[in-house]
Amino acid sequence: MSLGTRIKQLRIDRGFTQQDIAKRLEMGRSNFGHIENDRVIPSSEDLQKLADILNTTTDQLLGREAAAVIPEWATYKDKRDFKKLLEEDGEIMFDGVPLSQDDRRRVMDVLTGLFWEAKQMNKHKRKQVPRSLAHGEDDAKG
Repeated sequence: MSLGTRIKQLRIDRGFTQQDIAKRLEMGRSNFGHIENDRVIPSSEDLQKLADILNTTTDQLLGREAAAVIPEWATYKDKRDFKKLLEEDGEIMFDGVPLSQDDRRRVMDVLTGLFWEAKQMNKHKRKQVPRSLAHGEDDAKG
């Protein structure tokens, strides 16, 4: 799949029009259309902006990795934490033996899902904690 095709598919999946994206990239709709049709290769700056707008990574846009599904509710800090997790270059071992790249990718895919599930559960729990308890106040005070 080409760069333009990946961009187009993600744009459609996220519910954006070409005009929406073009406006955020500060370019004309037809110029953005040329990117989607692989007639123009976006600059590295525009590629990074596209990744941010489409809630993905430049590596995914370039076809270097499977799409990391980043939830809509994820904050900048959440995304930073996730990126840090994925950028750790330490070897993943099983019984003291390093995993192959393919097995490492599979483990990272599972960790990706678990990471976002845990983040969402944590955010949901914080919303349920009574305000007085969240700020360390004693409910016994009357």
